Amino acid sequence: MKHKLPIAVSSGLKKLAADIRKARLRRRLKISVIADRAGISRETVAKIQKGDTGAGIGNYAAVIFAIGLGVDWMNLADIEKDNIGRILDEERIPLRARDNKG
Repeated sequence: MKHKLPIAVSSGLKKLAADIRKARLRRRLKISVIADRAGISRETVAKIQKGDTGAGIGNYAAVIFAIGLGVDWMNLADIEKDNIGRILDEERIPLRARDNKG
Protein backbone atom coordinates (compact mmCIF):
# COMPACT_ATOMS: atom_id res chain seq x y z
CA MET A 1 0.00 0.00 0.00
CA LYS A 2 1.32 3.43 -0.94
CA HIS A 3 2.10 5.83 1.90
CA LYS A 4 -0.29 8.78 1.99
CA LEU A 5 1.47 12.11 2.39
CA PRO A 6 0.14 14.98 4.49
CA ILE A 7 -1.96 17.43 2.46
CA ALA A 8 0.59 20.22 3.00
CA VAL A 9 3.33 18.05 1.48
CA SER A 10 1.33 16.93 -1.56
CA SER A 11 0.09 20.50 -2.13
CA GLY A 12 3.64 21.81 -1.87
CA LEU A 13 4.88 19.25 -4.40
CA LYS A 14 2.11 20.20 -6.81
CA LYS A 15 3.09 23.86 -6.53
CA LEU A 16 6.77 23.00 -7.00
CA ALA A 17 5.88 20.89 -10.04
CA ALA A 18 3.81 23.70 -11.58
CA ASP A 19 6.60 26.20 -10.92
CA ILE A 20 9.18 23.90 -12.52
CA ARG A 21 6.98 23.47 -15.59
CA LYS A 22 6.34 27.22 -15.91
CA ALA A 23 10.06 27.98 -15.55
CA ARG A 24 10.90 25.45 -18.26
CA LEU A 25 8.27 26.87 -20.60
CA ARG A 26 9.37 30.47 -19.95
CA ARG A 27 12.83 29.46 -21.06
CA ARG A 28 11.33 27.63 -24.05
CA LEU A 29 13.21 24.47 -23.15
CA LYS A 30 12.05 21.05 -24.30
CA ILE A 31 11.68 18.25 -21.79
CA SER A 32 14.39 16.33 -23.67
CA VAL A 33 16.87 19.20 -23.13
CA ILE A 34 16.16 19.28 -19.39
CA ALA A 35 16.42 15.48 -19.22
CA ASP A 36 19.82 15.55 -20.93
CA ARG A 37 21.11 18.33 -18.68
CA ALA A 38 19.81 16.60 -15.54
CA GLY A 39 21.03 13.16 -16.60
CA ILE A 40 17.59 11.57 -16.25
CA SER A 41 14.89 10.28 -18.60
CA ARG A 42 12.22 12.43 -20.23
CA GLU A 43 9.65 10.31 -18.42
CA THR A 44 11.15 11.28 -15.07
CA VAL A 45 11.08 14.98 -16.00
CA ALA A 46 7.42 14.58 -16.99
CA LYS A 47 6.69 12.90 -13.63
CA ILE A 48 8.42 15.75 -11.80
CA GLN A 49 6.31 18.28 -13.68
CA LYS A 50 3.24 16.44 -12.37
CA GLY A 51 4.48 16.44 -8.77
CA ASP A 52 5.14 12.71 -8.63
CA THR A 53 6.28 11.77 -5.12
CA GLY A 54 8.29 8.79 -6.36
CA ALA A 55 10.60 10.81 -8.61
CA GLY A 56 13.24 11.27 -5.90
CA ILE A 57 14.60 14.44 -4.35
CA GLY A 58 17.86 14.12 -6.28
CA ASN A 59 15.97 14.15 -9.55
CA TYR A 60 13.95 17.20 -8.48
CA ALA A 61 17.19 18.99 -7.56
CA ALA A 62 18.81 18.03 -10.88
CA VAL A 63 15.84 19.37 -12.85
CA ILE A 64 15.75 22.62 -10.85
CA PHE A 65 19.46 23.09 -11.54
CA ALA A 66 19.13 22.07 -15.22
CA ILE A 67 16.42 24.67 -15.77
CA GLY A 68 18.67 27.32 -14.28
CA LEU A 69 16.76 28.06 -11.11
CA GLY A 70 19.95 27.96 -9.06
CA VAL A 71 20.75 26.08 -5.91
CA ASP A 72 18.46 27.80 -3.38
CA TRP A 73 16.88 24.41 -2.67
CA MET A 74 20.04 23.57 -0.68
CA ASN A 75 18.91 26.02 2.01
CA LEU A 76 15.55 24.35 2.64
CA ALA A 77 16.79 22.70 5.83
CA ASP A 78 19.42 25.32 6.77
CA ILE A 79 20.11 24.88 10.48
CA GLU A 80 20.73 28.61 10.84
CA LYS A 81 17.01 29.12 10.11
CA ASP A 82 15.89 26.30 12.44
CA ASN A 83 14.24 28.38 15.16
CA ILE A 84 12.63 25.39 16.88
CA GLY A 85 15.96 23.55 17.04
CA ARG A 86 17.63 26.65 18.44
CA ILE A 87 14.96 26.99 21.15
CA LEU A 88 15.37 23.32 22.07
CA ASP A 89 19.15 23.75 22.32
CA GLU A 90 18.73 26.79 24.59
CA GLU A 91 16.40 24.82 26.87
CA ARG A 92 19.16 22.22 27.37
CA ILE A 93 21.79 24.75 28.46
CA PRO A 94 22.55 24.14 32.17
CA LEU A 95 21.83 26.92 34.63
CA ARG A 96 25.24 26.49 36.28
CA ALA A 97 28.60 25.16 35.27
CA ARG A 98 30.06 22.48 37.52
CA ASP A 99 33.63 21.42 38.05
CA ASN A 100 34.50 18.05 36.61
CA LYS A 101 36.18 16.24 39.46
CA GLY A 102 37.36 12.88 38.52
